[in-house]
Amino acid sequence: MTQRIDSMLVAADTALRTLFAAPQASRPCPVLPQDETHLEAQERQLSGALMRVNHVGEVCAQALYASQALATRSRDLREHFEDAARDEVDHLAWTRKRLDELGARPSLLNPLWYAGAFALGLVAGRLGDRVSLGFVEETERQVEAHLDSHLDRLPVGDHASRAIVAQMKDDEARHAERARDAGAIDFPAPVQALMRAAARVMTKTAHHI
Repeated sequence: MTQRIDSMLVAADTALRTLFAAPQASRPCPVLPQDETHLEAQERQLSGALMRVNHVGEVCAQALYASQALATRSRDLREHFEDAARDEVDHLAWTRKRLDELGARPSLLNPLWYAGAFALGLVAGRLGDRVSLGFVEETERQVEAHLDSHLDRLPVGDHASRAIVAQMKDDEARHAERARDAGAIDFPAPVQALMRAAARVMTKTAHHI
């Protein structure tokens, strides 16, 4: 019972830190100082919108890993989720810092995105550890593809944002591989399609709001 209460308190603390505190990265932001970024107003607006979407993705990642860590009864798997979440805190800090630099704001709907992602992660976790890991793997694969598309869309001269997105993409691929190695199941095609559809709704909304 005590362990359960502790886990719930940790989950609540993660939510509060993600939504209301300034995230602190444990790794340096992957921006090369010699690659200066000079953007026109329209390019800055596009970069801001894309990085807002990426910031929302990191808000959701915190929610997913927190809920899945709460749901599992396996100490090893809980540590697996918590370790991955630490990488995502770096992403959260980097994207928030870049938003500030671009003069852009985070999504106004971040509490909604967090609550929805937490609920999905909790459901996946309740269905069993291999399902939970499968959800992680499929999510990270889709995020990896999404970040790859952003590398195509970001202004060529936005070296700062591009460096951040490239590092995030590498980290997400590693998280997917770790979930696979830990025993993730393959999700059927209809579930994958449903996840992609939900992600499209989120990204299109977060682009503007």
